Amino acid sequence: MNDPRNVANGFEIPSENYCDQPYIVKTNDGAWLCVLTTGRGLEGDRGQHAVSSRSTDLGETWTELVDIESADSPESSWVMPLKIPSGRVYAIYNHNTDELQEVVTDYGPTKRVDTLGHFQMKYSDDNGLSWSKERYPIPIRLTEIDRINPYQGKIQFFWGVGKPMIHEDKAYFGYAKVGRFGDGFMATSEGYFVCSDNILTETDAKKVRWQLLPDGEIGLKAPKGPVADEHNLVALSDGSLYCTFRTVDGHNGAAYSRDGGHTWDGPQYARYAPGGQLIKHPRAANFVRKFSNGKFILWYHNNGTPWYPHGVYAGNRNVAWLAGGIEKDGYIHWSQPEIILYEQDRRRGPSYPDFIEEDGRYFISETQKVIARIHEVDAGLLEDMWNQAELKSVASGGVALATSGETDALKLPTLHDGGGFAFDFLVRFNSLQGGQVILDARANDGKGIALTTTEKGTIQISLNDWRMESVWDCDPGMLQPGQWHHVAVIVDGGPKVISFVVDGILCDGGKYRHYGWGRFGQDMNDVNGSDRLKIGPSLDGELSTLRYYNRYLRTSEAIGNFQAGR
Repeated sequence: MNDPRNVANGFEIPSENYCDQPYIVKTNDGAWLCVLTTGRGLEGDRGQHAVSSRSTDLGETWTELVDIESADSPESSWVMPLKIPSGRVYAIYNHNTDELQEVVTDYGPTKRVDTLGHFQMKYSDDNGLSWSKERYPIPIRLTEIDRINPYQGKIQFFWGVGKPMIHEDKAYFGYAKVGRFGDGFMATSEGYFVCSDNILTETDAKKVRWQLLPDGEIGLKAPKGPVADEHNLVALSDGSLYCTFRTVDGHNGAAYSRDGGHTWDGPQYARYAPGGQLIKHPRAANFVRKFSNGKFILWYHNNGTPWYPHGVYAGNRNVAWLAGGIEKDGYIHWSQPEIILYEQDRRRGPSYPDFIEEDGRYFISETQKVIARIHEVDAGLLEDMWNQAELKSVASGGVALATSGETDALKLPTLHDGGGFAFDFLVRFNSLQGGQVILDARANDGKGIALTTTEKGTIQISLNDWRMESVWDCDPGMLQPGQWHHVAVIVDGGPKVISFVVDGILCDGGKYRHYGWGRFGQDMNDVNGSDRLKIGPSLDGELSTLRYYNRYLRTSEAIGNFQAGR
């Protein structure tokens, strides 16, 4: 499969085995410098340490790893790069400076010592070819959440995530403090930002000043749940700061600061627009970035799975989605999302991305914990998301169909090989009674596809290839009798996803389910059935502007069709 959204089609970034948080800066000699956390074991094992690698061909090939900290030294983890105007690159990371071998938590002793200790930094003045021998501590003041940890703050539990940001001659990076542990993981956490007002100009690393924000004893918390961490931020054109962070509540958190991070509104769960639809997201990294054109992207997973249902690799980080953001009146307004990356193994998924811009091209790095890769992103996909509200043209490549009767069945692409298709139409129901047939291309033995109404007042698609059947429907409450609705039904054979876009809104499950999009079986293959396509054979209503596509539609294309009108 040549689908660029398939993570296997990216270029691999070197590691020892475990690898996490591959973040990239462009150095003064034009190379990409990637820093990451790696180790010969798995996450949290002894020998975990910070390393770097360089690429001079946009991530296709990389140099051998260079130690920022040795695997034989105390554990160093979650390294983040900051390039300052002089070209110096700082590497900032957790460091088990006290060489702790075991710590006590609420669930008993643990030998995992990678989310505690001290913040340290080293620097490179030769574009990442080597790193300073000396490390420089970043002091972090104690707050209330430290004082309630098992050591009353004498040992601090924390980690940093994301790439530092430069804003109004200051550098900021996100920082999560942990209060208590439970069931082997962080049970309470809250977010802060570490800020320096002189690191961009100070040549003596010992003289760099640091401040912990927000002011006071309490960091940024989730509106309801006990977990709020992995905060990262961007700056708006008016100087405001916007941050996102993960929770265990099925939504990512968000907050704005109008005073440089000293105080924040909310926080609250993130929305696509002020007062609008809540964004769904599990306990996973959700990162926001700003590009040189002043526009934003948000990486998230578009499902509302709370906590970790069956471990990190339960599948709720697979698929990865992007939304495009534009500024309006001091707030970021997010587009409806697009699939950006997926993994064939349902249990795994890409996470902890970084975003690189080079000569009008866009790239994403990501990790699956034991392999990290770099991918180019279609610039047209991003442009369509940024301009989504203005799209008013019908997507090309579709076949217009009759709106009643029968027609020769259209040849559907083979799903197993990554093919896809979509139907796009206007419909007005007199009633939403279940069992109405909108489209039917099934053979007598059931093989084929059909679009029908359900007892929930939704439209459902069924796929049958003789051996198996998959069904999925739109979200309840989106259809009303007596009203015209635009519906796009998208069957995407790359990630094996069925999605519905109704009146320009991608179904996300709403209050009814964690997922608004479903995945069909990897082995689902040929769903061609009858040689005739029946259109509206038992529809209590009217069908109009019916189109068929022998490829998947992007969300933005479906929205453009909707906004093009009847």
